[in-house]
Amino acid sequence: MIARLLSFSVRQRWLVVMLTLAAAAYGIYSLKKLPIDAVPDITNNQVQINTVAPSLSPVDIEKQITFPIETALAGISGLEYTRSLSRNGFSQVTAVFSETTDIYFSRQQIGERLREAEKNLPDGITPRLGPISTGLGEIYMWTVQYAPAASVHVEDGKPGPQSDGSYLTPEGQRLTTDVERTTYLRTVQDWIIRPQMIAVPGIAGIDVIGGYEKQYLVQPDPAHLTALNLSFADLAQALEQNNVSRGAGYVEKNGEGFAVLSTGRLSTAEQIANVVITTRGGVAIRIKDVATVGIGREIRTGSASENGQEVVVGTALMLIGGNSRTVAAAVDAKMQDVRRSLPTGVQAQTVLNRTLLVDATIATVSKNLAEGALLVIVVLFLLLRNVRAALITALVIPLAMLLTMTGMVQTKISANLMSLGALDFGLIVDGAVIIVENTLRRIAEHQHELGRRLGLEERLETVIRSAEEMIKPSVYGQAIIILVYVPLLTFTGIEGKMFEPMALTVIIALVAAFVLSVTFVPAAIAIALSNRVDEKENILIRVLKRIYEPLLRRALLRPLTFILGAVGLLIFAGSLFSRLGHEFIPTLDEKNLAMQAIRIPSTSLSQSQEMQSELEKVVSTFPEVAFIYSKTGTAEVASDPMPPNVSDTFIILKSSNEWPNPKLGKDALVAKIQAAIEKQPGNNLVFSQPIQMRFNELLAGARGDLAVKVFG
Repeated sequence: MIARLLSFSVRQRWLVVMLTLAAAAYGIYSLKKLPIDAVPDITNNQVQINTVAPSLSPVDIEKQITFPIETALAGISGLEYTRSLSRNGFSQVTAVFSETTDIYFSRQQIGERLREAEKNLPDGITPRLGPISTGLGEIYMWTVQYAPAASVHVEDGKPGPQSDGSYLTPEGQRLTTDVERTTYLRTVQDWIIRPQMIAVPGIAGIDVIGGYEKQYLVQPDPAHLTALNLSFADLAQALEQNNVSRGAGYVEKNGEGFAVLSTGRLSTAEQIANVVITTRGGVAIRIKDVATVGIGREIRTGSASENGQEVVVGTALMLIGGNSRTVAAAVDAKMQDVRRSLPTGVQAQTVLNRTLLVDATIATVSKNLAEGALLVIVVLFLLLRNVRAALITALVIPLAMLLTMTGMVQTKISANLMSLGALDFGLIVDGAVIIVENTLRRIAEHQHELGRRLGLEERLETVIRSAEEMIKPSVYGQAIIILVYVPLLTFTGIEGKMFEPMALTVIIALVAAFVLSVTFVPAAIAIALSNRVDEKENILIRVLKRIYEPLLRRALLRPLTFILGAVGLLIFAGSLFSRLGHEFIPTLDEKNLAMQAIRIPSTSLSQSQEMQSELEKVVSTFPEVAFIYSKTGTAEVASDPMPPNVSDTFIILKSSNEWPNPKLGKDALVAKIQAAIEKQPGNNLVFSQPIQMRFNELLAGARGDLAVKVFG
């Protein structure tokens, strides 16, 4: 079959070349659709169910919410296991499904089970499904904060900062306290930024942490209620009944229909204060008579800060299976539009953009691949000493890569450090090299025998026979290499998600290279090598032979000596291998630092935030640091629930050229930061790279020991 394919490729050489170019063009098209990320996503096929119940203790959360939900999920098709987390006022149940189960089907099943489970839950408790994202879906972060006073023009009476230090909102509300100002930042995030960002294609949801959710607070006076024979229930009922819009149908007049609508929604604290509860002796008793009405704040579970000041941190979560590079770029473009719609004196600053990391990773991988390809091409030119033949062989590299991109898109493999980093161009061109070299030799010998250039038919027959001679070595060589990677395809779980894409990528590349070596390469040779071919040893081969031949003769005369020497080298290499370090994935140098500050478990959120602010002020004074921001506790979506005593801190560094000492390594900088923070007791610090920190958390979660990592 392969022999017939060879014959067809040589006889129909122009057709084969055109089909190869068409396949390459489709590979370029596939390259635009190829998902690109820094590292493989090892998140298992899971659905999170989060439930908030502020009035329940961890024990009650476990008994009344977590256990009933886990019980309700039992028996769902494709469910492998569930794990849960019960905290004060918060429950999270994670349902892990098999990799073959469709995530949308899983969420539909869970939704149906939850509707039944809600009957057994406390009144007013509604479980919510987490976003359709993964652990590495946090591709873009921004902070919402007030612009520095020096950069904003202060004009009293107009919305924006005022000369007395307060802030006037576009709605006319004057913010004077830190709580009010922080609450307004959260309002801007929820009502201006979020609606615009959620519309970006590829975004599964927007997470937010920090600030306070604005609430209208009614604080009853028990003495006044008792004097008027009223209860808290009467107060709540009056608020509920007076916060409803009612319609009375429509009336017709002169052939027209007019809708009758009574708008009863309460929108200001003054309207709430004037709500009538009841009457006494014909006198209306209003809420302001028995309670104080004002702007309040939620009991939050998380906070955020930047450079020691409280801010709001928003996070864009990418839809599962998305292309982090293109989605992050789309979010960044949308952020430019969002900034123009923000109130005067409020700014949204990008603090993390996955595009930068992915671009840096791609640049590193591309550089390594380009250097490898260039080295192979140089060696081919030096050894073959035939420009056309070397060029044909070298073309196999980009063509095989483009075909590999098509295969990766079809098999839904993302391009990352692991999948692309395993490619070896020496293996890719191996089959093409032996076919080209043998064809050159055969054509030269045949021309020497005849004493003239070969005719068209003679040349084609020579190319076919030469390629057929190399079929078995090429097939066996490629098959042996492919078989080396086949065991990796049997991996499951975390190992499968990590190494299976790498193995598939290499196998696809080798298969593509083999197909090219038996189709495109013979066809291109039949077209290009029409002139006289001289096959002779070049100076490089002669030098290598002079070195190798004496060694070979000595090895044949004293085989035992060379065998023992080889065994000794093997033992020495084995001893060196046993001392090597072990890493599950390559360490990425993101040029930034992630620092996790862990305090004693009983630390409150406000105390953690106060300690974190002081820590940030110390770190931000280092000349190597551009800015520092952190997230303390649990965010709104709670995809990564942290207790109040833990702060995830991101230290964004300046370019090393801007450091006072550009030669100062990152380890030395970490040591300096640790020494400075040790003066503030109560913080236990863990340093890593940002993506590495998240990857380790995913790894711990996939293995089921995430709680041990966080609290231990």
